[in-house]
Amino acid sequence: MSKFTLKDVSEKMRDIDFAILSTRTEGGSVAGRPMSNNRNVDFDGDTYFFTCDDARTVADIRRDSNVGVSYQSKSGMLGMKPFFIAMEGRASLVQDKEQFAKHWDKDLDSWFKQGIDTPGLTMVRVEAERIHYWDGYEEGELDLATAAAQVPAGT
Repeated sequence: MSKFTLKDVSEKMRDIDFAILSTRTEGGSVAGRPMSNNRNVDFDGDTYFFTCDDARTVADIRRDSNVGVSYQSKSGMLGMKPFFIAMEGRASLVQDKEQFAKHWDKDLDSWFKQGIDTPGLTMVRVEAERIHYWDGYEEGELDLATAAAQVPAGT
């Protein structure tokens, strides 16, 4: 079995622009929506997406912060192996311009014409708890919630 570290998976995520962010709707169904992370992935596994505060995604997260994020790399191109990631985590909604600026990419200007000053701009932060990956042949899982609980205080 292939053993990837969080850093390895984060590097793979950085090469994938679009993901599907899945939330639970008011009626209990699962809703998946394409989101761009603009290849902005921290090594700690957190991912960030921008949306508007009146989006259904935001309403869903306010009701239930448990989310899923799915990624798929370019598969089979020029002999490349595919790479799939299914992440479970908790979403939080950020409405802080200083935080927006840290994660802003100029490509977002196409969607949000006023940049970080866009009225109603909201950033969704997904803190991964579990990441399942498959590289086309082998699979593995990182349980970040358990790993974090096992780190001694002060390290």
